[in-house]
Amino acid sequence: MPDSFIPAGVEYFRILPEIILTIAGVFIMFLEAVLKDRQKFILAPITLCSLAAALAGAIAAYTAPGPAFHDMIVVDGFATFFRVLVIAVGFLAVLASADYLRRENAEVGEFFALILFSVAGQSLMAASNELIMIFIGLEISSIASYILAGYLRDDKRNNESALKYFLLGSFATAFLLFGIAWIYGATGTTQLDEIRRALMMSGAPPITIVGVAAALMFVGFGFKISAAPFQVWAPDVYQGAPAPVSAFLSVGPKAAAFAILIRTYLTAFGPVATDWAPFVWVCALATMIVGNFAAIQQSNIKRLLAYSSIAHAGYVLVAVTAHSEIGSAAAMFYLAAYAFTNFGAFAVVTYVARKHEQYTKIDDFAGLSQRHPAMAAMLTIFLLSLIGVPLTGGFFGKFYIFKAALDSNLVWLTVLGLLNSAVAAYYYLRVLVVMYMKPPAESMEALPPPGAALSIAVYGSAIATLILGIFPSFVLDFATRAALK
Repeated sequence: MPDSFIPAGVEYFRILPEIILTIAGVFIMFLEAVLKDRQKFILAPITLCSLAAALAGAIAAYTAPGPAFHDMIVVDGFATFFRVLVIAVGFLAVLASADYLRRENAEVGEFFALILFSVAGQSLMAASNELIMIFIGLEISSIASYILAGYLRDDKRNNESALKYFLLGSFATAFLLFGIAWIYGATGTTQLDEIRRALMMSGAPPITIVGVAAALMFVGFGFKISAAPFQVWAPDVYQGAPAPVSAFLSVGPKAAAFAILIRTYLTAFGPVATDWAPFVWVCALATMIVGNFAAIQQSNIKRLLAYSSIAHAGYVLVAVTAHSEIGSAAAMFYLAAYAFTNFGAFAVVTYVARKHEQYTKIDDFAGLSQRHPAMAAMLTIFLLSLIGVPLTGGFFGKFYIFKAALDSNLVWLTVLGLLNSAVAAYYYLRVLVVMYMKPPAESMEALPPPGAALSIAVYGSAIATLILGIFPSFVLDFATRAALK
């Protein structure tokens, strides 16, 4: 074999996080087979150590940035930002799940291995610079996510959630592959940088073919980020899946999907931005409207947070529509703030819902401020951040997104986005009213104290939300430097 096909050591170093996560996932599945039931309590700590090692690997890989494996992988600030984010979300997911699995008598190694494999796929997506690698990372993450959604096999809600997620996800993947095939046929390459150069040449493919390819790929990406009109799966999946899994799905895969959407559309399809921008403009507005107005009608808090996550995908699409480095940086910061905020909210829901998730109605949160004021305070921080109140990460996230939109002369989209934010305040404040102004519900009588692992996940998310709201400059400066050129 020619030397040019032998990867250098630094190329393996650049995929160190994925190597660590994959080996750890396989190791945990091996331990699951050999450990006795009373010994399986060590699986969660091993998973956490593996994720911490992968996080260190992602940071270490950034010390040697550059392409790897014939430019299929690229390690830069953009990839590192999303790698760190999805690994952090995986860490929180393990913490939130440990007590939950014990409570549901489902504490087995497959769950933790699936989390690791899903995070490995998301990390690979973030670092991919080629459409086939993007597809491989997407499928690694998706297959693990499908199984996680139906993890409690004896629960009909889990089964329905997994089935809907799998069927609709498969259709979306087919659209993505069809789009990749079209753009490969038009340009003769699947490398993002080479696609960009092909579209900038004098003999560029017809805009109709390029537009069809971009639209087909957007269907696949739109499903993963739950953008309208591809959002129909999200409420049923988030409501039916185990609460910690819903928390994980609502932030980790979504952040990775936005990473590949931004990298693909602002790099490969950058030369035809004026043609696809109106479509993304309409999609962003529709996503905000569908998410917010549907959330108003919900009585189940998991379903409310599902529609809320759809609306927040619309806000990020506003930044994508801006098609600028400022817009990319704003989207990155917003996704970081949203990840900790939304995960924290779902983690509190995990605590209140208790065994078999009996208590997921909004009215079941009545009197939480009296029975467990600390958890009520944490949920208050998360809801205020989702609204966009100052001193929370959500405030600066929305501020920078709408600023990027105004800088790109998207005045009407900015105005309509702000109006949607006002609508969203209503259903978030409704939960606060129930917690603080209604007498304790019957379900609150036997509310046990939260476990240590879940408490760490909740309080850690709250601290991150406040840090991003009070000291946003560090993350924002890094996002600005990492934004695609």
